[in-house]
Amino acid sequence: MNTQYKKGVLDLCVLSILKNGDQYGYELANRLSEMIQISDGTVYPILRKLAVDGMVTTYLQESQSGPPRKYYRLTGLGQTALIDMRREWSSFAESVNKIVGGAFS
Repeated sequence: MNTQYKKGVLDLCVLSILKNGDQYGYELANRLSEMIQISDGTVYPILRKLAVDGMVTTYLQESQSGPPRKYYRLTGLGQTALIDMRREWSSFAESVNKIVGGAFS
């Protein structure tokens, strides 16, 4: 898939996954890559940006299989942004589907 397509929606995808509960980075990257072909390294810069923007917070939790894991949690600001992004995405996707489907032929 075209990387430019992915680039514009990855924040939305990450926030949507976190809406269902806290996740550590590797777990989140795996879930995302089940649906969209991306590398693990793609997700971490997005998580850092979302944290800087106040949309997610982080905390460390001990792991039975190694060092503590950094978990990500959606903030109130992130939840509000997710609602707005979903609305924008829905409108945009509907318009693109009309165009691609020949509504303007």
